[in-house]
Amino acid sequence: MPTITSAILIIGNEILSGSTQDANIAFIAKRLAVRGIQLSEVRIVRDEEQAIVEALNALRTKYRYVFTTGGIGPTHDDITAECVAKTFGVPHEVNAEAKRRLEEYYAPKGVTLNEARLRMAMIPRGAELIDNPVSIAPGFNIGNVFVMAGVPKIMQGMFDHVDRMIEGGKPLQSRKVDSNLKEGDIAKELGDIQKEFPQVDIGSYPHNGQTPSLSLILRSAEEAPLEAATAKVAAMVRAHGEEPL
Repeated sequence: MPTITSAILIIGNEILSGSTQDANIAFIAKRLAVRGIQLSEVRIVRDEEQAIVEALNALRTKYRYVFTTGGIGPTHDDITAECVAKTFGVPHEVNAEAKRRLEEYYAPKGVTLNEARLRMAMIPRGAELIDNPVSIAPGFNIGNVFVMAGVPKIMQGMFDHVDRMIEGGKPLQSRKVDSNLKEGDIAKELGDIQKEFPQVDIGSYPHNGQTPSLSLILRSAEEAPLEAATAKVAAMVRAHGEEPL
């Protein structure tokens, strides 16, 4: 089965300015891994039309799925939906179903669906809505692009619907070999093992001042090479006089 690849496009000046710390990448990455979808790239761009359109065009042609977060609220800088419509060459217009959902949500609260709030019902023509169980304003899917809110709680609620819209692959499996070795002592041997098992992703993660001092993590969708590579890594650790932890 071919690898299903994906990318995340984070949209928002507040992320790049440092005033807001992104909390969505880790959540999406973990959910994708469970589905056997490889997260290959993450980009962060400002709330600027050219930057968003250029990034979308680059990512959607390179990867099977693109997930965006941010820029679909009611304010002037929420331009993601408009940019996605431009990217796909379709009108950016009020979606009747999205408008209905907003009206039903706001009416009991005595809140007017004014021009600003109506912006959240403006969707690229032909897009499929993504449910928002938290604050009702929907995300949407068009082509291989899935557009979600930037607020983590809302994005996570939306992703439950996205999860039912995407096709998965073979889930990644992982193995871990811990030791008190230093990276510099095993770098060459570890590199040789990586070359021998290209279908296994081998990562080295030191823990300064902690025990164990080094974790070697192996990931693959293929069990046989994963087990073989793990055995070789463990044997390498033993050859350096350490028993794998």
